[in-house]
Amino acid sequence: MKRLMKMNPRDTVAVALRPISAGEELVFEGMTLKAVQDIPQGHKMALTSFAADDVITKYGYPIGHAIATIQAGEWIHTHNIKTNLAGEEEYEYVPDLHPVTYPSRDLTFQGYRRTNGKVGTRNDLFIIPTVGCVNGIAEQMLQEFKAEHPDMGTFDNFTVLKHPYGCSQLGDDHRMTRSILLDAVNHPNAGGVLVFGLGCENNIVSEFRSMLGDYDEKRVKFLVAQEVGNEVEAGLTLLEELYEAAKDDARETVPLSELNIGLKCGGSDGFSGITANPLLGAFSDFIISQGGTSVLTEVPEMFGAEKMLMARAESREVYEDIVSLINNFKQYFLSYGEPVYENPSPGNKAGGISTLEDKSLGCTQKAGTSPVVDVLQYGVKLRKKGLSLLQAPGNDLVAASALAASDCQLVLFTTGRGTPFGSFVPTVKVATNNELFAKKGHWMDFNAGPLLEVPMADVLEEFIGYIIDVASGQKTRNEQNEVRELAIFKTGVTL
Repeated sequence: MKRLMKMNPRDTVAVALRPISAGEELVFEGMTLKAVQDIPQGHKMALTSFAADDVITKYGYPIGHAIATIQAGEWIHTHNIKTNLAGEEEYEYVPDLHPVTYPSRDLTFQGYRRTNGKVGTRNDLFIIPTVGCVNGIAEQMLQEFKAEHPDMGTFDNFTVLKHPYGCSQLGDDHRMTRSILLDAVNHPNAGGVLVFGLGCENNIVSEFRSMLGDYDEKRVKFLVAQEVGNEVEAGLTLLEELYEAAKDDARETVPLSELNIGLKCGGSDGFSGITANPLLGAFSDFIISQGGTSVLTEVPEMFGAEKMLMARAESREVYEDIVSLINNFKQYFLSYGEPVYENPSPGNKAGGISTLEDKSLGCTQKAGTSPVVDVLQYGVKLRKKGLSLLQAPGNDLVAASALAASDCQLVLFTTGRGTPFGSFVPTVKVATNNELFAKKGHWMDFNAGPLLEVPMADVLEEFIGYIIDVASGQKTRNEQNEVRELAIFKTGVTL
């Protein structure tokens, strides 16, 4: 295996592909480098000397500046590099589109065609509480129902979308809670839904129901606990009706263009921007070439890489929407007196990521090279085929839930540190390195580690086949482990 990798010819650092010991000599691109100190795997080595305030470049873009003199061969990390980011910036629309396209292929998957024309990759039964007060009763109800139907009939998963909200909320928080829950009811993976309320919450069931729009009354039922005698018995009766309505559901052949893919990373390391995120970028370009859709979120992890995304806006209108997306989220940070660069996390740093630019430039690799066709506010469903950006924070649970709510039927989730998390749609965990995949095989679904030695085209082809299998019903690790969660963004006061 190579010892070092440079991401772009303009880079002034290289990434250690294995641990490097102090004093070790390495020949790289015709020069001999001597490691000044131990450099952990996934961390950066200086390819040249830097004076204080000199710009340091990775992925072909600045990732910060030196805060001390740095020798060639020295370890570059949080002790000697600092972000260049601070507050809002002025931007200019300078289109720079170089999309990588793939030949159209007659590929299909086995999905569920809904009455509204949408396609699901799962036939799931959801209990959706309108308020956190009934979470426990909903779980009790579901466990009794599962005991009566251990084979689950035509359903793939039974899930309570538990959350702590739906009451004591005002303004945007109330709106966001309601929007995400409405999105879940109308999700194409939902084969049956029981909307379950208490009866005195802000998010009252009657108002919630009126906002659903057109829905299949055989597939969506409503229950208010305070309006019935025994809410568990009443709920079991409604679940039986949903079970009966779904008894003839079956998968059918649908084109790959029906797939909406959410792009997410968490617990990133120094290999995230080298292996797993570029793999998702290649897959994103591929699925868009087939007429499908991908969605990138985690707005704070666009800071430092936002100009690349703005240059890929398909129109000035989309460009202006991206500018608003970025600046509004920065203003959200600043309104709480928090710096916009308070990132990466301790785990990211341990894995080799030193600044927010370092993280963001690696993070946005997931979006490939396709034009940005739309910008979605939090809780808004997909409107266009192609690559969209979605307003949501970097938090794994909140961002993945937002992707699912936007109508992504799958979330692709890269990680170098590992996480057992899964959203309420199948969440494919892609390992950035071989060691993680070997250690946490019960969490991870696909290994991108071989990309250090195997051509992208080979790994991508394997990944395409795997995603088709998952879309057709093969369960992901989070599904096998019964880990399916919902988390909702919160910004304001709680009464």
